[in-house]
Amino acid sequence: MCSIVKNQYELCEEIGRGRFGTIFRCFNPTTNQVFACKIINKTLLTDSTDRNCLLNEPKYMTLLSPHPNILQIYHFSEDDDVLSIVMELCQPLTLFERILKTNGSNTLTEPQSAFIMHQLLSALAHCHTLGVAHRDIKPDNILFDSKDNLKLADFGSAEWFGEGKKMSGIVGTPYYVAPEILMGREYDEKVDVWSCGVILYIMLSGIPPFYGDDAAQIFEAVVRGNLRFPSRLFRSVSSSAKDLLRKMICRDASRRFSAEQALRHPWILSGGETAELS
Repeated sequence: MCSIVKNQYELCEEIGRGRFGTIFRCFNPTTNQVFACKIINKTLLTDSTDRNCLLNEPKYMTLLSPHPNILQIYHFSEDDDVLSIVMELCQPLTLFERILKTNGSNTLTEPQSAFIMHQLLSALAHCHTLGVAHRDIKPDNILFDSKDNLKLADFGSAEWFGEGKKMSGIVGTPYYVAPEILMGREYDEKVDVWSCGVILYIMLSGIPPFYGDDAAQIFEAVVRGNLRFPSRLFRSVSSSAKDLLRKMICRDASRRFSAEQALRHPWILSGGETAELS
């Protein structure tokens, strides 16, 4: 732990572990508040890409805070060997784990899905307004605080795009990555909307829209972008929800909804409460 952070916080038990560091619950004895502290061993960062990703996170989180649906950073310190980030403490289960712990179908109801998607799109609209694309939206990066508010986390792959500036580079995660990224094209912030659409599809059906036996097959399916709604999985899903999915998981990025447009869709505005079923 960096000396500056160590002077203000007391480390408690370990609550998570990653490739380069460990997350602890920590306590500020002055304010009696509890936080999460990510401690990263910089000596393990032999790859410049890994180092840039880890340094990106506090930079973008600081820029984007405060927002009710973005994980808040409170303190960031660095010395020769250690990087410490003090953040708000969240519940242990990510959205991915919540979906797996549902009633056995790995699906959520339309109101549950709309509630989560409204918060996620609100966070993304805020990011995009400030010129930041997340570029790795997936259920594993979606946390919840003690009051069950969604918190978007892990900005290690984020990129500044500014007004009219395009991005490039292969980033993201199989199942969730947008086709234009895989095709090596320049792209814009709507890659995040594609990923959100994939998450919504999974919440409503229990499976991803594009899949395969390995990463290569998944990527091929994503690039084809042949969106389908199998009747056995979408029989009870409203046509309004499917309409939003088509507009978010749209292979043509110029026609794909922005985060702001998705927030104004009738299915989101109604909280998923629609009687129209297909």
